Amino acid sequence: MKRKFYFKENFIGFIVGAFVFSVGGVLAVTYFPSSSTVYDNSDSGMTSTNVQDAVDELYEVCSAKPAGEQIIEDAGLIKDLYECRYFFTGANPNNYITFNNEMAGWRIMSVECDGTIKIIKNETIGKAAWSSLLNTWQNASLNTKLNRDYYNGLNSIAQNQIVQHNWSIGLVTYENNDLANQIYNENSEQWTGKIALPTVSEYIRSNSDQSSCGTFSKINDNTRTCQDSSWMVINKQWWTLSKGNITDRAVYIVSNNGAISSMDASYYNAYVGYEGRPSFYLSADIKIIGGDGSQSNPYMIE
Repeated sequence: MKRKFYFKENFIGFIVGAFVFSVGGVLAVTYFPSSSTVYDNSDSGMTSTNVQDAVDELYEVCSAKPAGEQIIEDAGLIKDLYECRYFFTGANPNNYITFNNEMAGWRIMSVECDGTIKIIKNETIGKAAWSSLLNTWQNASLNTKLNRDYYNGLNSIAQNQIVQHNWSIGLVTYENNDLANQIYNENSEQWTGKIALPTVSEYIRSNSDQSSCGTFSKINDNTRTCQDSSWMVINKQWWTLSKGNITDRAVYIVSNNGAISSMDASYYNAYVGYEGRPSFYLSADIKIIGGDGSQSNPYMIE
């Protein structure tokens, strides 16, 4: 089945202010008006006269975009160089979304080619231990906290919008300078579940200055530059999902200045300071019905 995307203004959108993604990473045709509906394509400059033709036409435009280029000028949405994904990048892109009745409390991290949307909490949920001992996510105490206590605290609508998904939990080499190989290693080990954390490579790819900040070592060499070109840097120290190679208890954190550091998974027991920032995949069946992604007017889920 042919994948279809609709790109409009600041996000992948639909002309009536609603957009949806289907399993193909595309807009779900079942939510569109009939094919006889006239499509106002003045914004895109396309020539289609109905919705389905417009979707097909814009899919071709998207497919022609080289990896690493912005899908829409100045929108911060980048076609990934390494995987079939689209990342929001930059200091403050319009990627805010309301979830669990938390107005603009979340941000869209990536749009996946399986149709899901990966979001992350804009703030943390407070100080939390990653693990009591080893850097094995399957047995991590933070895994239990997120997928039991935190998940059970969400409202029932929000719970139903989260889907089980594969997460990359492979080992990341400290201060590596090869992002392609790092992503390969991250993907070499998988965990399936509902709630987890961003990986180190996902944080790296949120940075719009890839020439200075496009690898682990570059970010740590250019912290002052890099902390100002990624929206994922907040005034907190938060855990990532990625385990390190220094010891079997090493896990990476993102510091409040944007640097990536290796910490003992159980170090929280001696120093209270690292925090959890939940992330998960929203179902491909969800429908976003309004908003422009800004903090004052975030995307809204039906």
